[in-house]
Amino acid sequence: MILAAGRGERLGAPIGKALVELSGKPLLRWSAEAFVASGAVVEVVAVARPGEEAAVEGALAGLGLPWRVVPGGERRQDSSLAGISAAAGEYVLIHDAARPLVGPDLIRAVLEATVRHGAAVPVIPVRDTLRYAAGGFLRAEGPDRAGLYAIQTPQGFRRELIRTALEDAVRRGFSLTDDAGAVLLAGGRVAVVPGEARNLKVTYPEDLELARALLSFRG
Repeated sequence: MILAAGRGERLGAPIGKALVELSGKPLLRWSAEAFVASGAVVEVVAVARPGEEAAVEGALAGLGLPWRVVPGGERRQDSSLAGISAAAGEYVLIHDAARPLVGPDLIRAVLEATVRHGAAVPVIPVRDTLRYAAGGFLRAEGPDRAGLYAIQTPQGFRRELIRTALEDAVRRGFSLTDDAGAVLLAGGRVAVVPGEARNLKVTYPEDLELARALLSFRG
């Protein structure tokens, strides 16, 4: 399941972020092709911004796997629930279309860990020093980097586990930035697998340029 309902304002784009082109193809298409290449999935469900369904369908045309497009909701958890409701498998991988450089090996690794543990996400160790700031100045205290990770997608779940967790999060009024958070809030466990540095999230114009450079380096 690919979440393609994000806005493109921070990219300076007049269209949804998933439809912004990277080296001749929409970000969504790059992600979808990686899942096809992985051989790990049997269908693709894309969650589109309402009103952009036709454009998302065009981005997926001729993909090589069965696919469908459903409209998303106002919040991430609403869009995730819409996609999960449309999916048919026992397990679901939820991916951000804004991560176009995800590799097939990572997709397979997340799925294998998901089947083993029920939920799994790729992570990257935090390398930078982190500090809190207030009033324009740094504070002395900061979190310890040891054991601190940045979370990527795809995030994998047993379908009924994530559906129940997201429904509970919606009912309790939580606003989530990722889907694993719903499982954690429900008291569940989420396994981690090593992520990929190149699996960057395109948020700003400079991220798009970096992704373009990485694709050029890959040849």
